[in-house]
Amino acid sequence: MKELVEYIAKSMASQPDAVKVTEETDGEGRVILKLEVSAEDKGRVIGRQGRVAQSIRVLLRVAAIKKGTRAVLEIV
Repeated sequence: MKELVEYIAKSMASQPDAVKVTEETDGEGRVILKLEVSAEDKGRVIGRQGRVAQSIRVLLRVAAIKKGTRAVLEIV
């Protein structure tokens, strides 16, 4: 799942080297993915009214369900 988010973000970013994804697990068994991008790419990753970020979250949710877990994306 981490690789999926990283691939999508690097594809959209103008500075793909600045993309960083960290993965954590909370006590409830959820996977929390934190996406960090450069300041100028943050708008591209979030999109107008958050549509791009919401689409990434939907894809992440589908990948998590296939693995039998839950996943949350945080854009930092």
